[in-house]
Amino acid sequence: MKSKTIRRWSFVHTWTSLICTVFLLLLALTGLPLVFHHEIEHLLGDAPEFREMPADTPRLNLAQLVEAAERHRPDEVVQYFGFEDDEPDGVLAIMAKTAGTEPNSSHTFMLDARTGEAVETPAANGGLMLFILRLHVDMFAGLPGKLLLAFMGVLFVVAIVSGTVLYLPFMRRLDFATVRRDKSARLRWLDLHNLIGVVTLTWALVVGVTGVISACADLLISAWRNDALAALIEPYRDAPPLTHRAPATRLLDIAADAAPDMQPDFIAFPGTRFSSEHHYAVFMKGGTHLTSHLLTPVLIDASTLTVTAVAERPWYMDAMGMSQPLHFGDYGGMPMKVLWATLDVLTIIVLGSGVYLWVVRRKAAKAVPQATEASA
Repeated sequence: MKSKTIRRWSFVHTWTSLICTVFLLLLALTGLPLVFHHEIEHLLGDAPEFREMPADTPRLNLAQLVEAAERHRPDEVVQYFGFEDDEPDGVLAIMAKTAGTEPNSSHTFMLDARTGEAVETPAANGGLMLFILRLHVDMFAGLPGKLLLAFMGVLFVVAIVSGTVLYLPFMRRLDFATVRRDKSARLRWLDLHNLIGVVTLTWALVVGVTGVISACADLLISAWRNDALAALIEPYRDAPPLTHRAPATRLLDIAADAAPDMQPDFIAFPGTRFSSEHHYAVFMKGGTHLTSHLLTPVLIDASTLTVTAVAERPWYMDAMGMSQPLHFGDYGGMPMKVLWATLDVLTIIVLGSGVYLWVVRRKAAKAVPQATEASA
């Protein structure tokens, strides 16, 4: 590779890395506990706990659970019900002053599916883990914070690609994994920086790309609402405001008939951003690790309970659904979480060593003219 080309790639790698390093260190440090957020919540006592009851205890229907939620928070409306595989006795309830209230202003709790008893979930409404999550997702700056982090993720991907290009001629001079321990501290750290960077290359690309997609989630959801969802609810555009809502009693049965061999993931009630003013939207998922993150919405008329559409998923919604769990290593249980955490720590070392190498290089560059002047 010609020296001029190397200098160009080196310039790109240096400045894309430096610009995004502070933000990436924040993301790497906050991402580490988020990989184990379930375990940390249980350790802190923030995970919901349900009463011991016989296994054959019957469940309440959805209409009864809606009533239980409204009794618990009488001045609010139900926005969503969620169903979690690791909490078979619970239903996640999200409520707010209005159906269209933005997510950060909603209140989340669990309902015991057998009794309707409300069980608070502190981690979902405040506390350490939510603080860390908000720092990681948007730095408490909402959409502008998410878009800034998305841009930093793009710079991170460019830094990875440019670093790989620079490492190719480096490998021709030294055997792979060589660390020149008999050389200066700068060269030892350069070797370690390059080695760890190459070892974590694929993981870093995966986390970087999925992080960018996840940071753009609000834009993707808006695109889905304005495109796919708008087309599906077009017949209701001039319909009068909904005055009567049919009870949610059989929503899950109706959705299961419309989307067989799938399971419910969550229900969006009328007026929320995942439904329309005239529909319940039941989001169904597959039964495997892969398809459990690909959601198919079943739109149900809120007054007649007839299915009006089983929506096809746009590719960008599939990309968003796949990226979020992959970003946190939430696919393969504890072994994958440990792997993700290990690679996260290695990435922190790469970021820190990169800053160190830049500082040392700057000092060396300043020292050369001074030495020349002194000798003259």
